[in-house]
Amino acid sequence: MNTTRHWPNRAFILSRALSRALSDTPSPTFPLKHVTRSNFDSALVELRSHVRAADFVAIDMEMTGVTSAPWRESFEFDRFDIRYLKVKDSAEKFAVLQFGVCPFRWDSLKQSFIAHPHNFFVFPRQEIPLGRTSYEFLCQTTSMDFLAKYQFDFNACIHEGISYLSRGQEDEARKRLISPKGDQLMHPSHNLRETTDLPLVRVADVLFTERMKKRLGEWRDDLLQNRVGGPQEEKVPDDLNQQFRTVFFKMRPALSLDGFTSHQLSLIRMVTRKHFKDLTYVCFNGESTSEELVVYTDSESDKARLMEEVKNDHQRRAEMKINAAVGFRHVIDLLSSENKLIVGHNCILDIAHVHSKFLAPLPSTAEEFVSCVNKYFPSIIDTKILLNADYTLQRKMKRSSTSLSSAFSLLCPEIAHGFTRNVLSYEPCVKVEVHVDEMRSSNWNSGAKHEAGYDAFMTGCVFAQACSHLGIDFQLHSPSENLTQNEKLQKHMNLLYLSWINGDIIDLRTGNRTAELSGSNMIRKPYRKILFKNIVLLWGFPSKLKPSMIRDCICKTLGPTSVIYTYCIDQTAVFVQFSKAELASDFLNLKETLEQSNDAISHLHPLSQLLEGGNTRAASYETYKEICASPISKVLFADQAEAVGIKWKTELLPSDKEESHDNTRSHLESAMDSPQAVEKSKTRNTKDVVNDSSNKRFCDDIIDSFLKVEKIRRTTNL
Repeated sequence: MNTTRHWPNRAFILSRALSRALSDTPSPTFPLKHVTRSNFDSALVELRSHVRAADFVAIDMEMTGVTSAPWRESFEFDRFDIRYLKVKDSAEKFAVLQFGVCPFRWDSLKQSFIAHPHNFFVFPRQEIPLGRTSYEFLCQTTSMDFLAKYQFDFNACIHEGISYLSRGQEDEARKRLISPKGDQLMHPSHNLRETTDLPLVRVADVLFTERMKKRLGEWRDDLLQNRVGGPQEEKVPDDLNQQFRTVFFKMRPALSLDGFTSHQLSLIRMVTRKHFKDLTYVCFNGESTSEELVVYTDSESDKARLMEEVKNDHQRRAEMKINAAVGFRHVIDLLSSENKLIVGHNCILDIAHVHSKFLAPLPSTAEEFVSCVNKYFPSIIDTKILLNADYTLQRKMKRSSTSLSSAFSLLCPEIAHGFTRNVLSYEPCVKVEVHVDEMRSSNWNSGAKHEAGYDAFMTGCVFAQACSHLGIDFQLHSPSENLTQNEKLQKHMNLLYLSWINGDIIDLRTGNRTAELSGSNMIRKPYRKILFKNIVLLWGFPSKLKPSMIRDCICKTLGPTSVIYTYCIDQTAVFVQFSKAELASDFLNLKETLEQSNDAISHLHPLSQLLEGGNTRAASYETYKEICASPISKVLFADQAEAVGIKWKTELLPSDKEESHDNTRSHLESAMDSPQAVEKSKTRNTKDVVNDSSNKRFCDDIIDSFLKVEKIRRTTNL
């Protein structure tokens, strides 16, 4: 009896245990909401409510490429403004295929974050005409292969990807809408414009217009005769029955025209306008089709009302079409308008893509760029900044890279590997629960890395854990508290790595370069000191020359310590950093002199190997900036320089362009007037060039040759 009495309780306990066991089983896949054209409208409504309730929103993107040419990679010798130009070039030339958005909200009851990861497929489809044939973008083979490796669904992206208009493109579309020709946005042959009479040069056109004049007149007369009784059965040929159909349009009787060519419709429009004051030709664009109509109007005022109604309908449908074409930019507008904290990982390129694709074309300077970004997104956190802001986090990341996946695995092991896995964690992990549609989960198998929605989720988790290390206790966090105002985050806010290589950080509030916090470069090896005024850019030299060989050529001329570094840009170009700015100037002057003299002695000069072929170009660092700023992207740097339009062989430094020729001339005049001055000049020039007696005589002969050439040039000029 007792045993029987306890059966229901045991069954209940067994049921609870089984339910708990099933709930602890990891989900086969990470719960992620995929959004395409088909479910975008409904997903946007849900996302809007999630973003409004969120404490922060993490973002991530997948693109078709990163660099349009090898020399556009981020180099150690890139200056701050050059780094921005390379980011700008990447954002302008490549497309965004996926955009991950993941709002995070702290739930004080569950003591965990609630995440809503969204994975938007995006494709730049032309929904409305804007004066361009189609969108164009580059694809980098390594990037596309990388996406394919992680099972990226290219078919879903191309066929179902959400298109978009930037703010500038939307403004352009609206201007065209309200312009005198704005109706062409909806239909190129809109009838609200007055049209000139078509010349009737063909007999067929004459017969057709007479036939239409008769047919329209009969329809109008029958309509007036039977006005009280409504439309009657009309006795007309079968072919006309198929092309004319009496309908009502805007509460007015009308003839629907079907089966006519565009030329015939133009003739019908002309006949209607010339011969029937009470008939009006109307082109009506419906949801998916357009309809040509001839509408009866009682009076001129009724006709004017009809025209106004049709015009308003066209504008209303055009507004709807533009609003639909805005597409994914509605998500960007939502993130901006809600003024939430935006979190990314190494996200300078992501922010540049947002600006380029959805706001406006990228400006030419970093200062203008950050001004616009700060206007729309005043609060941005880069988790890469946070990982280097805390000593404990630096020690954790020291033996690993600071990539997103590495940071996620190290800082959020319970989330990354599932809560039921046996993960040794010495520190508590900020809990995260994922909600997608009606499904809620706190336990899952690892998601698909490099899928933008999942990467955005990882970014948010890394941020939450990094905040915990910075001393932010979310258990004390109230719903009314705004993370953008948190004092512990303020000093890390709006700082983005423009380059991780040498620690260049851009401040989105000022556009200035900001130094890393002391001790924040434990992970990255120290970089060399670069003096840009000491740098000469060389390109177009013989392909057989390697950077080390170029260095040897220069050192044989200007001294063994004259060159500090030679840095390879690509197979056609190098940077040469001299130990002194004067040596960079001397090199450029010497190169120009050698190329202009072109005598037997100059061919024996140590630099002759570098100048062989006559295509070697040399310039200051500012020329490098000019080349990088060009929208052209050739694969080889030498081809890029030529495409930009650089034709000269040597560009002297700005301070030398005025002084070089005068100084050379005065030295030569002194040399010709005084033998002692010649000897003194020889001694001064060879002091830094040669270090042994065997080279001294050879260099003296070269200098004598230069003096002779300059004397001839001077005499010729006079």
